[in-house]
Amino acid sequence: MCDMTQRLSVFAVLLLIVTACTTGRQPPIPPTLPALDVPFELGGQVFLFNKPDLMKAAGMTWAKRRVEYDGSGAASAVMPLIQEARDKGFKILLTVVGDPSQIASNPTFNTDFAAFLGAVAGLNPDAIQVWNEPNIDREWPARNISGGAYTEMLKAAYPAIKAANPNVLVVSGAPAPTGFFNGQCTANGCDDDVFIRQMAEAGAGQVLDCLGIHYNEGILPPDATSGDPRGNSGHYTRYYGAMVDLYARMFPTKPLCFDELGYLSGEGYGALPAGFEWAANVTVQDQAAWLAQAATLAEQSGRVRLLIVWNVDATAFGADPQAGYAIVRRDGSCPACTALGG
Repeated sequence: MCDMTQRLSVFAVLLLIVTACTTGRQPPIPPTLPALDVPFELGGQVFLFNKPDLMKAAGMTWAKRRVEYDGSGAASAVMPLIQEARDKGFKILLTVVGDPSQIASNPTFNTDFAAFLGAVAGLNPDAIQVWNEPNIDREWPARNISGGAYTEMLKAAYPAIKAANPNVLVVSGAPAPTGFFNGQCTANGCDDDVFIRQMAEAGAGQVLDCLGIHYNEGILPPDATSGDPRGNSGHYTRYYGAMVDLYARMFPTKPLCFDELGYLSGEGYGALPAGFEWAANVTVQDQAAWLAQAATLAEQSGRVRLLIVWNVDATAFGADPQAGYAIVRRDGSCPACTALGG
C-alpha cells in the first residue's frame, strides 16, 4: 500500500467472519462498570476528505488518516494531513503503521519507530494511534504475535510521544476482533480477548490514554445481545455491547476509542464479494440507524472517548468492499449523516 492511504484489511474482516467456526465461548457479561465521564466525540475515517460539510452535519469533529512509516523517519511528510484537517475544521487521529517484516529484522525497530512517533507528535496532531491490528500476521510478524510483544512497542512509543507533545492522545492499536484462533495465541495470530488480556498483564494500561477497539461485522442493531443468525451466534464479536463490555472489563480505568466502527451494506453496488455475504441483508437505512444508535450508546456509556465511523467516502468496491461501509453512498446521498446529526 502507498504511504498515507487507508484501507481495511480483507484478511482482518475474514477473521471476523470465521468466528462462526470457533468454539462458541462467550465471556460472561460483567456487572455494569462505573462511567468514566470522559467527553465523547465523533469522527470518520476519510480517503478523499472531500465531504467535510456532510461530516459536520453528522456531528463529526474528528477525521482519521492512516500513515505508513517506511523507516526513513521523515515525519514532515505527515504535516499536509494535519494541516488539511485543520483547514477543514477537524481534529485529526493519525493511525501510524509500518512494515511487519521490519519489526522482525530490525532489533532497534521499536526505538526507531518511537522516535518517528515523537517527531509526528511534535507536528501537533490531536491523537496518534500506535499501529493497527497487531494480533494478526498481516500486521505483525508471525511467531512473534502477543499482547506482551505489542506492549513493548507501546512502552517505547508512549514516552516519546508525550515528551514531544503531552497534549497528544495516545491510542493503542485495536486488535482485529476474532475468534479464529480458538481462544489462544498461535504463530499466526491471537484472539483479541486473549491479546488484550496479555496487554493488561504486561502493563499496557500505564502507556496508553485510550484503548483502541474495532467493531465492523454487525448485522443487527447495536443494542442487540442475541439473535445473530450466523453460526456461533453467541460469540462476543457479533455484538456491539459485548465488545464494549469485554474491553472495558480488561481496562476498567481507561476509556475506549473506536477507531473503526462500521456497518457493511452492498445496496447501490450489487452483490457483496465472497467472504462478505453475511451482510447481504443490511440496507443503507439499517446502516444509518445503527450508526446513530451506536453513537448514542457510546455517548451514554461514559466510557467511550472517541468513535470513528468506518468510513466516510471510500469508492472502491471489489474484493475488499470499502465503499459498502462508506456513509456517503455511490449516489452522493448520506442517510447516516442525517441520522447521526439527529
